[in-house]
Amino acid sequence: MSADPSGRPFRSHSRASASDPSAATSRRSLLVAAALLPVAVGAVGAATGGRAAATTTQATASGDAQRHYDRAARLAGDDPVSLALIKALSPDAVFPPGQAPAPIRVFDNVAMVNTKMVSAAAITTSAGVVLLDALSSPEEAEQVLLPGLRAVGVDPERITHVVVTQAHYDHFGGAQYLADRYGARVMMSPADWDFIAADAPPNAPVRDLEIHDGQRLTVGDTTITLHHTPGHTPGTVSPVFPALWRGTRHTTMLWGGTNPPSATADKRIYLSSVRSFAARMRAAGVVAELNNHPGADYGVARMEQLRADASENPFIIGGTRTRRFMEVMESMIRGRIATDEESPTTAAPAAHTTRTCC
Repeated sequence: MSADPSGRPFRSHSRASASDPSAATSRRSLLVAAALLPVAVGAVGAATGGRAAATTTQATASGDAQRHYDRAARLAGDDPVSLALIKALSPDAVFPPGQAPAPIRVFDNVAMVNTKMVSAAAITTSAGVVLLDALSSPEEAEQVLLPGLRAVGVDPERITHVVVTQAHYDHFGGAQYLADRYGARVMMSPADWDFIAADAPPNAPVRDLEIHDGQRLTVGDTTITLHHTPGHTPGTVSPVFPALWRGTRHTTMLWGGTNPPSATADKRIYLSSVRSFAARMRAAGVVAELNNHPGADYGVARMEQLRADASENPFIIGGTRTRRFMEVMESMIRGRIATDEESPTTAAPAAHTTRTCC
């Protein structure tokens, strides 16, 4: 056992992974969820007609790019989670504000508090709360995050760590407020700490703990593994952790940065991260999927489904579908790289700062 600079231990052992559920959430139940609210950010017409939408979104692509996009559509089939991901990763995708779902416990030990664009996930443990991201500002942390956590039975005073998955303002904006108010330690990859230091954005947290690739953060009875998945930002981090549903453990992942970067070179880094994280997910036995922008993975609809009917948990999608999710992502990013190569003017990097969102 080793310790972080605060003296809190990092245990190096891992826990047994969950078995793959025997049956994935039914298509019918997901369609019911889609009827409960307007189409969320990145959602593709629910599941009906989704295959056609996934194929025609890239109407301007040709050659190698189109082949990758078509493969993504074939892989997705009528799975609304993968179809939403295709929409979010398409060259013409935009991330307009959607509806902000009410706070919800998506698992026994995982709560999500949402704005119109982004979510923060609180993992409760026997010795405190680990928060994945902290919304956009101190005001949002105080007025949205803290009341939202309390509304679903999570005590903010028990927050021990804030894991910032990416160095964009909508993920780190409330972190220093929580550090000052509760003594929480703020964690980020070295590359993203450097990215913030170079840009000096408002509400940036004071440099604190660095996340090393594959690091295990143990708080009480829960170990969270933090993987570097750069590309969206220089040091994006994607966690893998145990989520409990009705007392049964399900190994869960959260992809840290969905929107592809503008520069082709950064897309290549993103692609490498997708491939390496997919292998780590498979080794860990991941069967459940979350996203810090739940409009990008049909998460908003799934939250409403869970709120309406908790007989099944729609975030437990099984090993086959979590692997498919990453394969769809790989094909879409390969398509985006090929699109850049076919139209070189699209490959030039746009100004990218910590003030970028998504």
